[in-house]
Amino acid sequence: MIKGLTRRLMEYGLALLFLGLLWHLAAVTVNKPILPTPWLALEKFAAMWEESLWQHFLVSSWRVLASLIISMGAAVPLGLLLGRSEKADRLLAPLVYLLYPIPKSVFLPLIIVFLGLGDAPKIFLITLILFFQILVAARDAAKGVPQQSLYSMQSLGANQWQTYRHVIWPSCLPKILTSLRISIGTAIAVLFLAESFASEKGLGYLIMSAWGRQEPGEMFAAIMGMALLGFWAYILVDLLEKVWCRWEKL
Repeated sequence: MIKGLTRRLMEYGLALLFLGLLWHLAAVTVNKPILPTPWLALEKFAAMWEESLWQHFLVSSWRVLASLIISMGAAVPLGLLLGRSEKADRLLAPLVYLLYPIPKSVFLPLIIVFLGLGDAPKIFLITLILFFQILVAARDAAKGVPQQSLYSMQSLGANQWQTYRHVIWPSCLPKILTSLRISIGTAIAVLFLAESFASEKGLGYLIMSAWGRQEPGEMFAAIMGMALLGFWAYILVDLLEKVWCRWEKL
C-alpha cells in the first residue's frame, strides 16, 4: 500500500513538473504580464491562500460537493428504474430526450430571480446539469446488465429489491462512477459561470474580479485554486471506487 501511494505521488509530481515546464515556456514565449510564470503564480497563490483564497475555495468546494450529492441521489435511482422498467422508460425517456440537449446555463438569470443570490442558485444550476448526465449514464448502464445474471438471482428466490441491490447496482456502479468523473469537469465549468454572475464569493468570482482589476497574478492563483478543487474531487471519486468496487480487483 505504501509503495502504491509513493508511486502515485511520484506520478502526480512528474505530471505537475511537466505542466509547470509547459506553462513556463509559454510565459517566456508570450513575455507579457497577462501570462505570469508558474512560480510567480505559485507565490501569489501561497500569499492569497493565507488571506482569503481558502475561504473562496471552501465556498466553491461546498457548492460542487452539494451539487454532486444531490444530483447523484436523484439521478441514479431514477436512471436504474428507467433502465430496468420498460413502462417507466417509455413514459419518461421522451422527456429526458427533450430536456437533456437544452443548455441549462441560459436559465441562470431566471434561476437567480427565483432563488436569489448566495449558494442556492449555483447549486441548483449545477445539479440541474449534472442530473441529466448521470441519469442517462445510469439508465444505459442498467439496460446493459446481462439478463442471465438476473435469472440467476431470481432462481435463488431474490425479490426485486434484492435484485437491484446485489446485481443491478454493482453492475452499474463502475459506469456511474465514470459518469461522475465526467460530471466533475462539467460541474467546475458551470461553477465558474455561476460564480462569475451576481456573486461575491467563490473561485469563479475571484477569477473575474482579478481579471477586471487587471491582476493576472491573482487571476492565475484563483485558477490554480480551481484546478486544486477539481483534483481533490477526482481523488475523492477514486477513493469511492476503491471502497465500493473492491470486487473488480478480485
